[in-house]
Amino acid sequence: MALAATFAVVHPASEPASEILFRYYVDVVGRFHGREASDDEVLRALIDEPSDDLTGDSGLLVVAYLGSELVGCGGIRFVSDDTAELTRLFVDASARGSGVGASIVEFLEGFVQQSHRTCIRLDTRADLVEARRLYAKLGYQEVPAFNNEPFAEVWFEKSLC
Repeated sequence: MALAATFAVVHPASEPASEILFRYYVDVVGRFHGREASDDEVLRALIDEPSDDLTGDSGLLVVAYLGSELVGCGGIRFVSDDTAELTRLFVDASARGSGVGASIVEFLEGFVQQSHRTCIRLDTRADLVEARRLYAKLGYQEVPAFNNEPFAEVWFEKSLC
């Protein structure tokens, strides 16, 4: 019987957040370069793209566990009275295909709905094909660009009404 993921809302500077965000950047930076990311590249990404706004009134960060193993994370950023952005979605390679990614997104969508926002959107890179497949499976639709983030290549949106 597979374990169900459990979640904890954490401060972005907490130990579990720091650990899983480091792994997140190892993955996305490495994929971007087509090789293993160096620690310096990962640390630079953590500085250049801080997650410190994923707390309080501006958003939140959750970490996911399978049993006692930290396996993923995801965040939401409240960008307006009706819209939130999904960000930092990551599932460790050891847990991919287990449903953890979908459960993180659904957990975060619950917070967006509780905040009375009706739209959730995100941007991603074209090479993150697993994530793009997951978003489509969960009802996200590709939309025109809504930002000019340097690494954004594909934009998605979902109505939560």
